[in-house]
Formats: sequence, structure tokens, C-alpha cells
Amino acid sequence: MPSIEYDLNYLQAGLEDLEGYLLSKELYWAIDASAPTGETPYPRMTLGNLFLARARLSDRRLSTAERVQLDHLNKRIQDVRQQWLVAWGKKSVREFSARLRLWRDFLEEYRKNPTENLDRYAYEVTRRVVLDLLYADAEEIPAEEVELLAGLNELLRAVFKPGRFIWNDKLKSSFPESTYWYLYGTLKEEL
Repeated sequence: MPSIEYDLNYLQAGLEDLEGYLLSKELYWAIDASAPTGETPYPRMTLGNLFLARARLSDRRLSTAERVQLDHLNKRIQDVRQQWLVAWGKKSVREFSARLRLWRDFLEEYRKNPTENLDRYAYEVTRRVVLDLLYADAEEIPAEEVELLAGLNELLRAVFKPGRFIWNDKLKSSFPESTYWYLYGTLKEEL
């Protein structure tokens, strides 16, 4: 699980380039920041990755200084969103489409060979989380993509084995089971 410092620094670095990112044609944007020592390198910036970092921080036990920093970053992100609303919406929809294809591809690979792909679920399901985060923000997702996500949800429910929360328990309150049910279990070993 990324540290609080990791996510706060990622939001800060992303915010520094956010306007340029929104006005570019790029979907995945390199950020000029290094992850804290011992943690995985930062992913390229996308709106979904910014949302994911914010979501991981939402219910963490932050110090007063960290809470003030997060509130400030959230306000600045909202200000940029309001200033570049159309560009923001287009990026959200583009990323939703890209993540949806990647999620669909993973589920197809799993269906073809469950045992070979079962161990990838904890990583791949991050795409599904980001889809939920983007869905709440992207206003003009094409109807066929909404239908595809609904179909993938049906497929996932058919092969899903409910169980414990698959990420670090410190994140449990940020990702409640009522919304993120697919984080509370794993895939069946056999179809």
C-alpha cells in the first residue's frame, strides 16, 4: 500500500502539470517526481490516477498538516477542473474508454485461462476501481461503454468469490463494500 507521503506527493506533482496535461493530446503524462525511497515508482499521471490517490487518502489517519495539505490540493484540483471543464470532461471520457478496454481484456484472458490469470486480479482490479472513480466524474460516456461495463459487471459477479478485502485494511473505509464489492474477494479458480 502506498504511504500517505507517496499519495500526497503524487497529487502535488500531478497538480503542477495538470493544466498542460488537460490541454495536451496525451492520455498518460510523465510527472517530474520521484516516489519515496522503497516505494514503487509513480505511475504516469491520468485523472483516474489522481482520483485513486485522493480516494486512498480520503479516510486515512492524517496528521493535521497532512489534512491541511490534502484539503489545499483538493481545492486546487477542483479549481483547475472548473477552469478547464470541457478539457477535463474529454480526458475523463478518454481514460474511461481506455481503462474499460484494459479491464475487458483482463476478464477475457481470465475466462480463457483462469489459473494463469487468477494471481493478477489484485493488480488488475485497480482498473475497475478507477472506472468507478472516473464514471462519477465523466459526464458524456458513450451508452455502449456504459452497457459494456454493465455486461462486464455481470461476468465478474458470475466468476467472483466473495471474501476478505484484498487491499491493505487501512484502505477499507475509503473503499466501502457497498460500492467496491469487487475488492472484497477474488475470482474463482475454475469456471
